[in-house]
Amino acid sequence: MKLLLPLIIIFNSSPSIAWDNDPATGLINKPGMELVRAHCTACHSARLIIQNKAERPGWLSTIRWMQESQGLWPLGQVEATILDYLSANYGPKKVGRRKRPPPELLPP
Repeated sequence: MKLLLPLIIIFNSSPSIAWDNDPATGLINKPGMELVRAHCTACHSARLIIQNKAERPGWLSTIRWMQESQGLWPLGQVEATILDYLSANYGPKKVGRRKRPPPELLPP
């Protein structure tokens, strides 16, 4: 028991472990996650979502690009909920390890 308690403390305090993430995908388990899982992971891994960060216009641009060139179907009325989820949970970090590149170095 003496060994178990320190391990519990380490695992409970680790920032890399997210207890409220969907175990199947790793997506943050908040309202809208089911729609994102259903529509987005039908074509690609959830890791692609998790590793990207964007504000709402950036996510909308990504969705439009996928619709125009990758065969993503129209999202209809659920698009707003998907955008709300993505921008709230996978938006740009306020604090990061490095500065964002200047706009002229970013893709259009």
